[in-house]
Amino acid sequence: MRRRLRPLLLICASLLAVTSLPAVQAGAAAGPDAGRDSGRNATGPRPLDQVIPAPASVRAKGKPFTLTSKTAIRVSGGPHGKVREARRTAEQLAELLRPSTGYKLPVTTRPGRDGIQLRLGGDHKLGEEGYRLDVSERAAVISARGGAGLFYGVQTLRQLLPARIEARERQQGPWQIAGGTIKDKPRYEYRSGMLDVSRHFFSVDKVKRYIDQLALYKINKLHLHLSDDQGWRIAIDSWPRLAEYGGSTQVGGGPGGYYTKADYREIIRYASDRRLTVIPEIDMPGHTNAAQASYAELNCDGVAPPLYTGTEVGFSSLCVPLERTYDFVDDVIRELAAMTPGPYIHIGGDEAHSTSHEDYVTFMDRVQPVVAKYGKTAIGWHQIAASPAKGTVAQYWGYDQTGAEERKQVVDAAKKGTKLVISPADRSYLDMKYDKNTPLGLSWAGFVEVQRSYDWDPGTYLEGVPEGSVLGVEAPLWSETLSTSDQVEFMAFPRLPGIAELGWSPASTHDWGRYKERVAQQAPRWDQLGIDYYKSPQVPWPGK
Repeated sequence: MRRRLRPLLLICASLLAVTSLPAVQAGAAAGPDAGRDSGRNATGPRPLDQVIPAPASVRAKGKPFTLTSKTAIRVSGGPHGKVREARRTAEQLAELLRPSTGYKLPVTTRPGRDGIQLRLGGDHKLGEEGYRLDVSERAAVISARGGAGLFYGVQTLRQLLPARIEARERQQGPWQIAGGTIKDKPRYEYRSGMLDVSRHFFSVDKVKRYIDQLALYKINKLHLHLSDDQGWRIAIDSWPRLAEYGGSTQVGGGPGGYYTKADYREIIRYASDRRLTVIPEIDMPGHTNAAQASYAELNCDGVAPPLYTGTEVGFSSLCVPLERTYDFVDDVIRELAAMTPGPYIHIGGDEAHSTSHEDYVTFMDRVQPVVAKYGKTAIGWHQIAASPAKGTVAQYWGYDQTGAEERKQVVDAAKKGTKLVISPADRSYLDMKYDKNTPLGLSWAGFVEVQRSYDWDPGTYLEGVPEGSVLGVEAPLWSETLSTSDQVEFMAFPRLPGIAELGWSPASTHDWGRYKERVAQQAPRWDQLGIDYYKSPQVPWPGK
């Protein structure tokens, strides 16, 4: 069950050939930001391969590029529309760099061979999200076919600069980027982080903060769990009590809250600017107490249950035989689809313990076509593999104790064409405790330390699933025990960057020995960003 008790390599400077990361010596020394990155960069720039996610290929060559007060950020991209898109990313980069460097860093379309350059129209072989970074003494050039690739190249460049680049006040340089070339593109098109805003409500600003953290590690989906037994979090005009009443509380009896349509549009805008697609989830036919408490007509007996603030699961169910149920589903999906520019709507479907198997199949057979009717692709938790419509995506959240029959159902669906998002509860669920002493989180899927979270392969995790059936990975974060951004970050970091790497980097680069050194080097950056994180004993943190 998904939430039983509710209870994101050093290459030597002389290396000239394009090299994949496995060839880099394991256990290489930490880069220049090991220690607390207090302001001096005495050992030189960070090697090009010391970033997360690991790049597809790296070639170290030549002298570093130095950012100075004379540096400009140059954009180019052919047609006017492409220049405008490149300029948007360039302005984001300038906004990041100006406070800590104190430099003006003008963004210009004026041609030149120096400075930081962002070019749209790169190598088509790298796809829409791939990029190339060429660094010489004179310039740092990011080229990409699409705007997303340009943005991801900027995230790499950002990590190659000293961690103090993240500071919001002026810092001491130098600001150097190692010389050479990175060619990079993602392994999977679907790289997602999920935030449960239903158990505990998170404001728009808190969601934005998490979006920023996801974007740094090239996550490209934000899955918002918008409804559950404890709260309904999105305004639906045709059923206003869903948010007004169903959203009025949360786990433990707090005040709850919900997103107006304007709030939701702002989340989508902010995410889009950081190349994330928002995937809204309305969980059904179970996990529906907040909706059923709001409208008596959604209950088979016509009696609305009380609002619920506990953490048990499996007790609620929409009334499958009732035609009014499908009016409700149609209205909610219609309004949600109209608000959501992305291609997906998640319809939940797990832990429907109060729904018979026959009713579950009947319900899903009626609801999946509704999603398609409004131009979206349905995603459901892997129980939907019992009766997946053509094009529906199943999200696998099983773990070591998941039964063979349940796994077989998912494998059989994949062999027949159903695409899968892989998010094993005992690997990628960020709300699982690290160990028995972790003050937050749950443990129904076991303890999930940093190595266990990283050390698996989405492409081979489910035996018998064709690798081409794996659409990507997700790191869900359930909020039964989490109500603040600090708590979210403590559970997400350092595990989130590892899941991001599994989704982006070639399988050949996955190596715990090298990864733990790289993730340790992220700590000074997290300190600068004010990100709380768990100091796992498995990671050689700076100063340890």
